[in-house]
Amino acid sequence: MSITNGRILSRFYSSSLFLFRYTNRVVTLWYRPPELLLGDRNYGPPVDLWGAGCIMAEMWTRSPIMQGDSDQQQLHLISQLCGSITTDVWPGVENLEFYPKIKLLKGQKRRVKERLKPYVQNPYGCDLLDKLLVLDPSKRIDADSALNHDFFWTDPMPSDLSKMLAQHNQSMFEYLAPPRRAHMRQHYTNAAAGGAWASKASHTLDSSFQDRVF
Repeated sequence: MSITNGRILSRFYSSSLFLFRYTNRVVTLWYRPPELLLGDRNYGPPVDLWGAGCIMAEMWTRSPIMQGDSDQQQLHLISQLCGSITTDVWPGVENLEFYPKIKLLKGQKRRVKERLKPYVQNPYGCDLLDKLLVLDPSKRIDADSALNHDFFWTDPMPSDLSKMLAQHNQSMFEYLAPPRRAHMRQHYTNAAAGGAWASKASHTLDSSFQDRVF
């Protein structure tokens, strides 16, 4: 399910063995799993677990861990972190539409724990990330197993967030936060008044003050 221009877009999903051909052009590129990048159109919940792993790692590294600018480069970054995509580690991958059409990196070793360990000092956290970022979706950890992972059941345990959240007097979710565009528009308009770059500033404001939906 996704939200576009204020409208919720969704379609029927079934976990049965019946073949559904979905679009593979879903999920923001940096968080898109390898099966979608290789053209899989009969995917399921594992695509979300891959994205959860990317976001979880990003919370430690403070930056998206794989920032490709194309499907090809994203697959290269995935191979450099998770190892080469081969039939040995992912039986059946050769049947995906784009597998024979894309030049994939060869000879890459899996380095998830090695590269994330400097940021993720909790060994259980590092192990969970390793299980979330598995190339073969059929071997990727599922949501129930992930929530029951030792990472969530060892100290420090989750604490009550009510005290921390009580310190915030407005929404931290940008879509619900009070609009600031009018204030910022007036600020830049005043600054640009009479200046040589007034027309440029006006164009910048028109293109940059857009509603963003996450």
